[in-house]
Amino acid sequence: MSVIEAERVTKIYKEGRFEVPAVQEVTLAAEPGEVLAILGPSGSGKTTLLSMLGCMLRPTSGTIKIHGEQVSDLDERRLPAVRRRYVGFIFQSFNLFSALSASENVEVVLQLKGHDRRARRAETVRLLEAVGLSDRAHFLPRDLSGGQRQRVSIARALAGDPLLILADEPTANLDWKSGEQVIQMLHGITRSEGRTVIIVTHDHRVMPYIDRSVRIEDGKLVA
Repeated sequence: MSVIEAERVTKIYKEGRFEVPAVQEVTLAAEPGEVLAILGPSGSGKTTLLSMLGCMLRPTSGTIKIHGEQVSDLDERRLPAVRRRYVGFIFQSFNLFSALSASENVEVVLQLKGHDRRARRAETVRLLEAVGLSDRAHFLPRDLSGGQRQRVSIARALAGDPLLILADEPTANLDWKSGEQVIQMLHGITRSEGRTVIIVTHDHRVMPYIDRSVRIEDGKLVA
């Protein structure tokens, strides 16, 4: 079974009397243990597509299934529970809580997913060790380098064992050495744990760590 399947997914925004298609009839699927890249220039619809796959936006039409469950037509009130259950997110701008330490940024996700205090702490230790930040657990984000902050983001995305990891331009704010380390780590951890990873990027230097890629232009998949 595919971890995620999208069939003829479309997103149209309304601007006054006009309709602006951001994504047009995209069909794709990703399998367990696969790292899939969605490539394309800025404004091509990559992030809109990723947001729909992650249940942050509802498509105008088409269907999305995660682990066989159709999620594209769920009520807005049910989508947060779907995200908590199935999806981990990694953002270009890290999106860490500035007042929380590295360990607290990971632990808060586990708390939202219903883990008790002892389980949260043990899993946080394991995840920070997996991303090589055991010695930075009590550091605030401002005291970490960009690469280290993105590694905290990876640990946070893995918290609670989601089937699907979605990464939006995860190397964009990093120098290439740090970006390469982040991609290597993301690829290695997710592969060893059988996760499915979808990366939105226009950075072709990530391609050695990708199993398969698709390209989107003007909201449409192209050959």
